[in-house]
Amino acid sequence: MKLRIAALFCLLALASRPAAAAAADSIAIGLLSTGASDEGVMGARLAIDDNNTTGRFTGQRFTLDEATVTEDADPAVVARQLDQGGRHFVVSLLGAEALTKAASGGALLFNAASPDESLRNEGCRANVLHTLPDRAMLADGLGQYLIKKRWSKWLLVSGSAPGDAAFAEAVRRSAKRFGARIVAEKTWTFDADSKPETEVPTFTQGPDYDVVVVADEAGAFGDLLSYRLWLPRPVVGTQGLVAKGWDSAAEEWGAIQLQNRFQRLAKRPMTSVDYAAWLAVRAVGEAATRAKSADPAALTKTLLSADFSVAGFKGRQLSFRAWDGQLRQPILLAAANGLIATAPVDGFMHPVTEMDTLGTDKPETKCRMDPRP
Repeated sequence: MKLRIAALFCLLALASRPAAAAAADSIAIGLLSTGASDEGVMGARLAIDDNNTTGRFTGQRFTLDEATVTEDADPAVVARQLDQGGRHFVVSLLGAEALTKAASGGALLFNAASPDESLRNEGCRANVLHTLPDRAMLADGLGQYLIKKRWSKWLLVSGSAPGDAAFAEAVRRSAKRFGARIVAEKTWTFDADSKPETEVPTFTQGPDYDVVVVADEAGAFGDLLSYRLWLPRPVVGTQGLVAKGWDSAAEEWGAIQLQNRFQRLAKRPMTSVDYAAWLAVRAVGEAATRAKSADPAALTKTLLSADFSVAGFKGRQLSFRAWDGQLRQPILLAAANGLIATAPVDGFMHPVTEMDTLGTDKPETKCRMDPRP
């Protein structure tokens, strides 16, 4: 009798489990990387774990299929193979040129690695969403803080790399947008044998300035400027006070939980690219939860709907802009001593949402391919 009762309880327990748990809807997500490092890869892996935590209750199962785009490989071919294999959502850790090639297929791509503004403007694609902030968003976040501090006179120092020129142009745009004045521009031309303790003071002489804004994405010289300037001024930009999509010092709004989980998985701090990849995979997971479906068309429709948003441990719900596919998100301003501020900064207004004071607003966009269905 006791055996029959125990067996009955077992049957009831099995019957009470969600039917989907036994046969979960499977959602495969692709990942394109160069294989040069695990940056971004670890963020995507963590998000798969997070999606599956929710999936145990919704009857959905998520997998990550990683593909390496070698130097001699065609990104379009690799992306097409992922799409044809059922990976209709693909996270890209590629540069701008390779991403554009990969987007020629039918998959919905998430740009988690390239800050190039052209991908959101004249080079935009209807099947590409962007979870990494572009340089315009970063420069605007920094610009708002500088104006709030009344540091309106900027000395702009740039390197010679293409990324440096692109960030410098974003700084010029931000200065014009928020009413700052670039009092002088200088290009760093010193070699590795230079003596910064004597050359930097001379190099930074000129008109009075409140702050030095550095455009040095590779870190070739920016760290040499602090404490060596002609005037006792702060250094901001790509060094000093830096605008980022994510920083390991972020702890508010539950961010410390994300930081700790990532540290356990990757054995290193989370970077902006890791965070952008995490956001991309989480966006697919959130869309699946809302759509209550694993159908790619239903998920895409949900992702691109006007009321879609995803939580990102930044104190706000994050959403994709209709005009260029860029994810709205706060920008973190961090220095060596931790997180200093978050943008949008109080006082910068917008007729729709202050989140759109960061980056390319709808009236400014050069994108002519609306990603909304």
